[in-house]
Amino acid sequence: MKTSNVLVLILVLLYMDASTEWPTHTVCKEDNLEIHYKSCDPQQDFAFSIDRCSDVTTHTFNIRAAMVLRHSIKELYLKVDLIINGKTVLTYSETLCEPGHSKLVFCGKKKGEHLYYEGPVTLGIKEIPQGDYTILAKLTNEDRVTVACADFTVKNYLEY
Repeated sequence: MKTSNVLVLILVLLYMDASTEWPTHTVCKEDNLEIHYKSCDPQQDFAFSIDRCSDVTTHTFNIRAAMVLRHSIKELYLKVDLIINGKTVLTYSETLCEPGHSKLVFCGKKKGEHLYYEGPVTLGIKEIPQGDYTILAKLTNEDRVTVACADFTVKNYLEY
């Protein structure tokens, strides 16, 4: 009996090690708009949600995001790529945390601490373009180590 338990445990551990992708999570799916995401960091998944899909088409909307930090954040950099048909058509970069100038409340958090953000986000665009596309968002720290990474898939069939 003990041998079978050990065998099952070994198989589970091997399966977990062989799996290199996180599941795709649904952020929202309403009427003509769908948003899904998958962590592109092979070592960590995270939680992300918004109140309503329709809020995304407004200038500012509320999000919730949570994770356990694998790396400290003294400096934090954001890079976002808009990808259409496999080609990067837009790249945006911003410094979110740096010594003496922090835009976010979780700047300065240490490895192992919980990162939780709930609040407004402003995209700076008036509408989400119609179509299917991917948004790759990556947060890196001062050592250029990935803090969080996600591939967002957006499907917008709403005509403005």
